[in-house]
Amino acid sequence: MSASIDLLVHVTHEAGVKVGGIGAVLNGLLGADAYQRSVARTIVVGPYNVDNPGEMARLFAPGNRLRLLYNRIRGVALLPAPLADAFRSIEEAFNVEILYGLRPFGGVEHEVLLINVTQINRDKMRDFKYFLWDQFGLDTARYEYDPEFRLFIELAEPAYAALYHLAQDAGERRVILAHEWMGAPLALAAMQRDAALWRTFFYAHEVATARLLVEEHPGHDARFYNVLRLALQEGKSVSDLFGPQDYYFKHALLERAALFDGILAVGDPVVEELRFMGRAFAHRPIHLVYNGAPAARITLQDKQRSRALLQDYARNLLDFTPDFIFSHVTRFVLSKGLWRDIRVLEHLDRIFQRADKTGILYILSSAEPTGRSPEQIFHWEQEYGWPVGHRADNGDLLGLEMDFFFQVLEPFNRRSKAVKAVLINQFGWSRDRCGRRMPEAMTFMDLRRGADVEFGQSIYEPFGIAQIEPLSFGALCVPSNVCGAVGFVQRATADFPEFPNVIVADYVTPPADWVYHSAQEALSIDQYARDLIERQRSKRVAEAIAARLPLTDAEARALLASGQLAAHRMSWEVVVQDYLLPALQGEA
Repeated sequence: MSASIDLLVHVTHEAGVKVGGIGAVLNGLLGADAYQRSVARTIVVGPYNVDNPGEMARLFAPGNRLRLLYNRIRGVALLPAPLADAFRSIEEAFNVEILYGLRPFGGVEHEVLLINVTQINRDKMRDFKYFLWDQFGLDTARYEYDPEFRLFIELAEPAYAALYHLAQDAGERRVILAHEWMGAPLALAAMQRDAALWRTFFYAHEVATARLLVEEHPGHDARFYNVLRLALQEGKSVSDLFGPQDYYFKHALLERAALFDGILAVGDPVVEELRFMGRAFAHRPIHLVYNGAPAARITLQDKQRSRALLQDYARNLLDFTPDFIFSHVTRFVLSKGLWRDIRVLEHLDRIFQRADKTGILYILSSAEPTGRSPEQIFHWEQEYGWPVGHRADNGDLLGLEMDFFFQVLEPFNRRSKAVKAVLINQFGWSRDRCGRRMPEAMTFMDLRRGADVEFGQSIYEPFGIAQIEPLSFGALCVPSNVCGAVGFVQRATADFPEFPNVIVADYVTPPADWVYHSAQEALSIDQYARDLIERQRSKRVAEAIAARLPLTDAEARALLASGQLAAHRMSWEVVVQDYLLPALQGEA
């Protein structure tokens, strides 16, 4: 069977190296067999910065497995002469550097096109910027104070020029998929130069405007999503309730995405958030393209071996062997709602005391993405018992970690009897990264396989891969109801009489006696109201967890079987076959 798409171009900041969520999505999509069958050729396009030593080290690290085919600075030109000449002409005209080669995504090698625009000739950008203003009303001068905005505006024209030459013999069925606002300028450049050659799609991995409104107000998700729900009923947009948002460059680029041939959304909340952004999105078809879930096969014995290592670690840290293991693997940012984990544990602590059970929560999260040096970790472990103890004056606790540890986690540990929480604010999960008290045999997969519960009660979570990663390992997964993965779980388990593996924490729905008659009224939801909702709902979450934790091998096997079945139905193969391809082919 011939491929249904001749060339699919992905535009993203994670083209060269995997940084976060979009990199994981690329690995899942581009590595799927269904993708290989349906897409003849893939080019992943993005920026790179030769002046960033860390980025260059990761780009050319052996583990990244980049195979260079063209980079004039490194003296590599393994291309046909006409294409190499075209690349050199683009470099000279724009004063940029082109890197072209191959690297694996999900184990499958695809083309990558990277452009270094740090020294770009900005005079060459005038016509493009005029086009953006004249055709789309985008006044780039308004946002050029932001280096991130400048980067992707300046990337657009030279990247498209190089892409044009790469795509000469690509066939007629060509698609540009802009991952988030970062990919929008290049898609707009293609519309300017060769609109008839391309179909353009915008893939909303989040709605940046919604994230900002959720995070910046202490009412968080309780306020925003109640306002959104009522506003959509009233036919109102975000600007009607929150004022003009075009001061924010991400919102300005998002609005232009409504003009693309198609729009994809990573989760059900994102669809509603896009509708809320303005009338341009109100009646556009928006296709759901969820993220996939890992679908690993393990036995109960495999889980128990990993669980034993996690229990050994708890005994080494706190001198007790917990009956249950909780985990939260995440980035240390406000949106992850880490304080909600402790609210739930406060209730579980009382429940466990009555049942004569114990538990430990491992929070693996760092405000410093690269983590701390092993030398620092070993020194702090010896000096004051890291990661049970932490300090804020030596590079240990950084940013949001400080308030969370001293105001939330440490007070909980002082009060609690049956459950304790430990913050491992380090990148990595092994003895060489996390200290001598971690079992020597421990790996990151032991944390995923061995946990009984994975928390993920975010205030903003467009999808939430990490929240459901342990699903196929038989864990109870606890996302919030604003998490995009919840809709996928519900679709995948629609034929289950009851699906026990996922407990949805609802911190948005107000108590029955709270009545908001309009979106304007819902704007009054503040931190006090959110706290009341959280105290009430966290108790329900704790009770649901306590009721579903497996007490026998038979119960554990049942959770393992149902979790693996659901994860199989949520695999990347399913995402590509049932969601991505129909959306790109106009069949959904």
